[in-house]
Amino acid sequence: MENNLFIVGPYIDYPSYSGADLGLTYGATASTFKVWAPSASQLRLKLYSNAIGNNLINTIYLDKTTEGVWEGIVTENLIGRYYTFQAEVLGEWKAEVPDPYAKAVGTNGLRGQVINFGKTNPSNWENDTRPFLEKFTDIIIYELHVRDLSIEKHSGIQHKGKFLGLTELNTKNAEDLSTGLDHIKSLGVTHIHLLPSYDFFTIDEGKPEENAYNWGYDPQNYNVPEGSYSTNPEDGAVRIREFKKLVQTLHQNGLRVILDVVYNHTGHTGASNFNQLVPGYYYRQDEKNGFSNASGCGNETASERPMMRKFMIDSVRYWAEEYHIDGFRFDLMGIHDITTMNQITEVLAEIDPTIFVYGEGWTGGDSPLSEEQRAVKKHMNQMKGIAAFSDDMRDAIKGQVFSPEDTGFASGKKGLEESIKFGIVAATTHSQIDYDKVDYSKTPWATQPIQTVNYASCHDNHTLWDRLLNSQPDITDADRVKMHILANTIVLTSQGIPFLHAGVEMLRTKNGIENSYKSPDSINQIDWSRKSKYLNVVKFYQQLILLRKNHPAFRMPTTEMIQENLFFLTIKESGVVAYLLKGAESKDAWKEILVVFNGSQEAKRIDIPKGQWMVALDGEDINEEGLYTIAGSYLVVDYSTAMLLFRE
Repeated sequence: MENNLFIVGPYIDYPSYSGADLGLTYGATASTFKVWAPSASQLRLKLYSNAIGNNLINTIYLDKTTEGVWEGIVTENLIGRYYTFQAEVLGEWKAEVPDPYAKAVGTNGLRGQVINFGKTNPSNWENDTRPFLEKFTDIIIYELHVRDLSIEKHSGIQHKGKFLGLTELNTKNAEDLSTGLDHIKSLGVTHIHLLPSYDFFTIDEGKPEENAYNWGYDPQNYNVPEGSYSTNPEDGAVRIREFKKLVQTLHQNGLRVILDVVYNHTGHTGASNFNQLVPGYYYRQDEKNGFSNASGCGNETASERPMMRKFMIDSVRYWAEEYHIDGFRFDLMGIHDITTMNQITEVLAEIDPTIFVYGEGWTGGDSPLSEEQRAVKKHMNQMKGIAAFSDDMRDAIKGQVFSPEDTGFASGKKGLEESIKFGIVAATTHSQIDYDKVDYSKTPWATQPIQTVNYASCHDNHTLWDRLLNSQPDITDADRVKMHILANTIVLTSQGIPFLHAGVEMLRTKNGIENSYKSPDSINQIDWSRKSKYLNVVKFYQQLILLRKNHPAFRMPTTEMIQENLFFLTIKESGVVAYLLKGAESKDAWKEILVVFNGSQEAKRIDIPKGQWMVALDGEDINEEGLYTIAGSYLVVDYSTAMLLFRE
């Protein structure tokens, strides 16, 4: 039984290892293998000729050295060989697994592989540089699943479902409109957030014809790119080279790359690589000495234990240095402890201070880790330089996430004005917000706007379009488009960091499927025909993103600037939020900016500062040079509509 795995003794007595050489150190004449396994009585290395199958070449017993580390040196050129480790614990030989530090594996990640990393770099990799980023509030994130982008039959992309699909240019859909990377570039986002792209276990890489699908939140080998996204999962060097090519190409096209990392749990529990080598240590235990489960996935890792903390730090450092990754999104960040998250951010800042770290500021369930140690939203004041998703803003816009038929501000629900205002100031302190009326957070949790990621939808739960179908089934498609545009106009004009779900700009649907983590391509793929069908919406998103980038008043870097330059209007009408931005301190070309959101389902007349205003945005119409001018002391705003006005 799995609970028997925990009788190996008090983990606090395990020695820690501080060296930077765990795993394989390859040499043409000798390779060194080091594994931390303090509870093992024996540890053996097995060498194979192939990625899978019965092709054992040799078994080598490692020597126990200091600090719980086992070491073995093989004095021959092992290039191309595959390997596993096997630990004997309490008289029982555990399963063969790659060690946690494996950086190259073969098919299905079952065996590590000896490769020459110098030969995995694409041409000119040494000159790869991160696109310029002045400050974190300049970031606009686009969340994308590698397979979703290219797999649709009319995507025009040759390497469907692969890393290389994101490197192709000049791809077109059936109506000759740009797809793939060209489409993302034309949107104007700054960062592509890739859903888990490390090696996860649910896809059989040896059977690509099965076209199986998964989001990838079931980690197997943390430091290796996923094999099903490569053109040859058997050769460990191929997936590495192709992922580097992806990063390089995105950098060349002005886009930074964020990796979605899932250190909070493993896909396997008792059978994981961690647990086969050091049973119990890497996980937290419940009161019955079993696996605790704050992830909702059967286990949760113990970031507060020295060697799990070290592993996480070493892993993100490796991705940042070896693959030039520009940011990390931490799944269920609240499961990790504050100290670990801070140390991770410090290490990454030493590599490059523009590497962005953010995550979900909550857990998936209760944890043995004490509340005060958790990296959750309310503790953001203890985590400088780290951002969290604003579920406050998300649910205020479209309704409570676990109640699919609930409406939000953008779909007509009243009483959410203070929650929307809370999102507009990026969850920071502002004297004009009545925090008692904010739905979730009764106090501000972000110390600075760079700590808040605002969004209306993501891979989880319904797409924004499907949510509006659920919650407002009786309205016309035209009115649903109005609500959809209003929702992300709020996101893209608010302070903090905006986040967009891939395909939202073409009203992406998953045919009503809410949790599509293992649904087929027909549900998850980006349907490129929708770009043709809703081209006006795509163009609106392009213009709105450009407007945000052109006007620093929407991207203020400090709470103090927001407090001094953003003023909410007093609105008596329900379902309406309006505010004034002063542009001078931000060096904005616009002296004053007036933003109005009418989430109600009827037109509203509101009082505004007197004088002449140029209207740049009115619902689905947008022109930064101005659509028309108005003069007077009031404004009539259509239902389900945002308006943006300015004075130079």
